[in-house]
Amino acid sequence: MKRAEAAVACLDVKAIQELKGMATPPPDCLLVGKALLILKGDKNHTWPNAQKMMNNPKGFLEYVQKYDLNSISDAILKGLAPILEIPSFNYEEMSRKSSAAGNLCNWVINAVVYNGIYKTVKPLMESAEAAEKLATEKLAELAIVQEKVRLIVEKVDALKATLDAAVAKKQAVEDDANALQLNLSLANRLVNGLADEQVRWTRNVQNFEKEKLTMIGDALVSAAFVSYIGPFNATFRRDLWATQWIDDIIAKGIPYSGPDLDPLYVLSTEAAQAIWKTQGLPADRVSLENAAIVVACSRYPLMIDPQLQGIKWIKGKEGSEMLNITLSQDKWMKRVEHALINGMVLMIESISENIDPMLDPLLSKSFIKKGKNFQVKIGSEDIEIMPAFKLYLQTKLINPHYKPETAAQCTIINFIVTESGLEDQLLASVVRVEKPDLEATKEDLVNKQNQFLVTLDQLESDLLMNLANANPDTILTNITLIESLETTKATSTEIQRQQLEAKETEKNINNMRETFRRVAAEGSTLYFLLIQLNIVDHMYQYSLESFQFFFFNAIENTEANEDEEKRVIDLRFQIRMTIYRWVSRGLFVRHKQIFLTQLVFRLMQLSIIEGTEYDAQKMNFLIFCPQKRDSPLPLTLKKWMPESVWFSVQKLVEIEMFEQFAQHIEFGAAKRFEDWYNELTPESEKLPLDWKKLEN
Repeated sequence: MKRAEAAVACLDVKAIQELKGMATPPPDCLLVGKALLILKGDKNHTWPNAQKMMNNPKGFLEYVQKYDLNSISDAILKGLAPILEIPSFNYEEMSRKSSAAGNLCNWVINAVVYNGIYKTVKPLMESAEAAEKLATEKLAELAIVQEKVRLIVEKVDALKATLDAAVAKKQAVEDDANALQLNLSLANRLVNGLADEQVRWTRNVQNFEKEKLTMIGDALVSAAFVSYIGPFNATFRRDLWATQWIDDIIAKGIPYSGPDLDPLYVLSTEAAQAIWKTQGLPADRVSLENAAIVVACSRYPLMIDPQLQGIKWIKGKEGSEMLNITLSQDKWMKRVEHALINGMVLMIESISENIDPMLDPLLSKSFIKKGKNFQVKIGSEDIEIMPAFKLYLQTKLINPHYKPETAAQCTIINFIVTESGLEDQLLASVVRVEKPDLEATKEDLVNKQNQFLVTLDQLESDLLMNLANANPDTILTNITLIESLETTKATSTEIQRQQLEAKETEKNINNMRETFRRVAAEGSTLYFLLIQLNIVDHMYQYSLESFQFFFFNAIENTEANEDEEKRVIDLRFQIRMTIYRWVSRGLFVRHKQIFLTQLVFRLMQLSIIEGTEYDAQKMNFLIFCPQKRDSPLPLTLKKWMPESVWFSVQKLVEIEMFEQFAQHIEFGAAKRFEDWYNELTPESEKLPLDWKKLEN
């Protein structure tokens, strides 16, 4: 219908007049006229009759527009059917002849199509009207029923509201009871969760109260420990702080923790030490002290580190972001500036005894504040320094002599390996070769124990933080806090259980590892004999890396033996001989005897050489030949005995077994001792009296 109306809308009076005015229209236009006459019901289908129909163009347009498309009879449709089947009877073809003919053709086609659709849909529309009428009647009936239902529902709602109010009141009472029960349960869980912490916190509070006074002396000793003790070995360190400093504090009446004071545990915790160990720090006491000093010192640390143990730990601590340089590199100053500007961690390796003066402003921290930032003068330039910047210095020299200015600018720390520390390291290495599974278990166990300490410390810190941040008014309803507390407690309990199991396992593993400790002790003893050779001649320098190469080479060359005891004996002998041959090749002839003697005396001291007895007092007399000048040389002995020898004899009589030696020389057999003394090789001759038994 819309298409038909659109076709009519395109017509105007002028177009109709144009069509009507055709005296001899094209055949297609005749078909349009015929179709219009059929629709009108006219029997005369000639063109003049069609022109007559269009005599009044305006009236013709109104007729077409108002034509009842719903009422086209079947006879008219039958008359139009042949025309509609003609292929050229369409809008496009007719428009080429006449626009009016094309639009009228389009109207005729759409009118017929619409009428066919209308006649199909009309029965359905009538059925829909009947159904709609029936629905209206039923809706009216439904409205009556709904009104009745509404009244009933209102009564039901009123009763339900009363019931809901009663149920709500009951639920409120139950909710209050449940809330109180929940609070009681949460309170019990909170109390139970904190019960185990009460002992520790009570002890801590007591310690804190005590530390309010004792921290003065503790901080004094610890500050001195960080400032002064770094360059010294373990023995001197212990004597310095445990004896001299503590005695001075006691004499001045400064309060301190008492005999339990240990600067290492003032400066660090077990958890911090565990972290250092996992970062690669050796587990011996001196290494832990060194790490505590490095972490606590305000000056830049200068590490005496010939065995590279300190730098290994620093690399593990700072990670791969650390910048490593040496002062012998090209453009090293540019790299220092780069580290300063970007707040990097800088490690200056292998420094000599004389540090480049250009670094003095940096080492002495001569910083100038400009605005919010600090600058330091490096050479002729002022370089901005970021707060995150860190500096470490390391030297491979065993016994460097730095200027007092350097000692004032830097915190010097002695990372030279200790004999016990090296023994533990070599033990781990030997067991790793001999019993790889056992050592792997040991290392895994140590890592776990270190991680346990770190985790426990973190759990305790998190617990205190959660409690400190909790609102006291809502703490009993803070389920997250209570569940966190229970998780912390369960984790802590599990870790403590695993710690006990780990300690027992470690004890068993250590007992199995101890079989090879003698091998490690042998290696540690030999290495410390080697590094003392530089006292004989400064060119005798032996790195730990070279020593370990020959140490493990000796292990590889030792014949296998299933008997562990025999294996240990073979290893010690092979290591001893390998190291001796290696070192002897590089010694002057006159120094080989010294090294061999040192080696024999050390083996005697360790009771390694069978059939020998080591007496420290006798060995000290043999090496140093001390004197005692209280008793003058008797006149009877002056003609053959030098006075210095007599003074040494007076010192010798203080040693057990030799109490009567001086008297026998002076009164018992002076002539015989004189003859023995005057022998060309008295050491190969027998002593007088019963002293000849010394040869046995």
